Amino acid sequence: MILPGSVTPAGFSGTESIVGADPHAVAIGDDLWVYPTEGGGGGDRLSSWTTRDLQHWRFRGVILRRDEIGWIDDDGALRHHLWAPALIAANGRYYLFYSVGPQNPTPSRIGVAVADRPQGPFIDSGRPLLTGDAGFEAIDPMAYRDPASGHFYLYAGGSAGSRLRIYRLADDLLSIAGEVATEQPPHFTEGAFMHERGGVYYLSYSHGAWNSAGYTVHYATSASPVGPWRYRGVLLQSDADHQGPGHHSFVRDPASGDWLIVYHRWPTRDKSAPLQGERHIAVERVRYASDGAILPITMTDAGRL
Repeated sequence: MILPGSVTPAGFSGTESIVGADPHAVAIGDDLWVYPTEGGGGGDRLSSWTTRDLQHWRFRGVILRRDEIGWIDDDGALRHHLWAPALIAANGRYYLFYSVGPQNPTPSRIGVAVADRPQGPFIDSGRPLLTGDAGFEAIDPMAYRDPASGHFYLYAGGSAGSRLRIYRLADDLLSIAGEVATEQPPHFTEGAFMHERGGVYYLSYSHGAWNSAGYTVHYATSASPVGPWRYRGVLLQSDADHQGPGHHSFVRDPASGDWLIVYHRWPTRDKSAPLQGERHIAVERVRYASDGAILPITMTDAGRL
């Protein structure tokens, strides 16, 4: 497998070609763009990838480096990592939200950077968008535009406190207009994602320890992007060959129009915690029942997507 950032290949093949985690997928034109947490554990950069057939991937380059964030050392912590990026197109530009941590000894933070192209370069806004506290880990951002109201929302929250929080973003997407009260969905740990289909809002999220076989994806539905939530069950869970599937995104395939779930998993049969090796990005097709429920998702491998 090829480690992102170590080389810049023109393209390569395979369902698990990208070594990384927490993929945020966005359809832009004919391309499916994926923004993951870097593989290799360095946490010093974020990159982007594209595909048109879900098999052949093109590395589009580094989009943001840790040393380009002027405020990152303001908390005095000895080390910082970047992870869980999320992209949204608005106002004729592209906004990249990202996590800065770890949570201890100082609170985690969420930043936002802006570019004129989806491959960047992204320029940081100059200050944190959101800072956590002792009971709330400000990570795993997901920016969403409600198609009904046009309002922009930020979903965030991680394993330290396992608390989901939702905020209204200002129209410039560089500041927070206010927090929106929401109930906590069952089994929420981190990695919230929102998508809408046929007037139904789907809140999906990860549960459990990120480096264990018990890491799973759950979902709940609502008539609004902020709840109340109707819990609908588990979407992804470990099987014989892949462990700890999680931190995902939903997107429409630009080629077929099908819904997809893009997520990470550990390609191993060993369920011992903590899981060893590197996480890899995988993609599955998603199908819905007539009542709007998401049908069971089975993890597949290259050639069987």
